[in-house]
Order: sequence, then structure tokens, then C-alpha cells
Amino acid sequence: MPIWGTVIALGLYVTLINVVAFLAFAWDKRCARNGQWRVPERSLLALAAIGGSVGSLIASRRLRHKTRKEPFRTNLMVIVIVHMAILTALSIPQVRDIVFQLLSEIAAQVKKELAESARYPGRY
Repeated sequence: MPIWGTVIALGLYVTLINVVAFLAFAWDKRCARNGQWRVPERSLLALAAIGGSVGSLIASRRLRHKTRKEPFRTNLMVIVIVHMAILTALSIPQVRDIVFQLLSEIAAQVKKELAESARYPGRY
């Protein structure tokens, strides 16, 4: 996939996961008000961890939901800080080049192993 295709796909993913995270917080807030089954905290944090940290943080602040609940609040902030550190590191060209090189090597190894497993189906 060309680099722009990857950038667009990544942008769509990040947008979608942040919208989903925001909506999950909104749903949990609604359930809390109505005395219904809640969204597990682990699920909310998982959405934040897989890329929805901005949507989670905005929802938490905007909806005034989970703003005082510990250790949830601290865990969410750790996820946000880790994501910020990753983005900051990737903005440095040398770090970005190393990461892309490692990812290319991993992709090549996976491709090689998939080809091997297709050639010898009973082996794996």
C-alpha cells in the first residue's frame, strides 16, 4: 500500500476509534443515570488504549463522567501520556525511520512465514 493510503487508513482508524470511545463513555453515562447495566471500566480503558484516548478524554471532561473515579482516572491519563510520548517520538525523523524499518522487517518475516505455512499446510 502506498504511503498516502496508509496515512489515510490510519487517519480513518484513529477517527473511528475516538468516535466509538466517546460514544461508549456517553452510553455508560446514560446507563449510570438510568440505573442500567454499565460499560465495564476495562472496556472503556481498552478503547482508549487502542487509539481512542482523545475521544475518551474529551468525553470524560465534556460529559463529566469518570472524572473523580480512581484508579480509572489515573489509568486513562497514563494512556493519554503514553500516546503523546509515542506521537512525539514519531515526530523525530530518526526515531520514525527506525520504527518504520522495524515494522518493515516484521512484515517481511510474517509474509515469509505465511508463504511457508501455505507451502507446507500440515507443518504449522
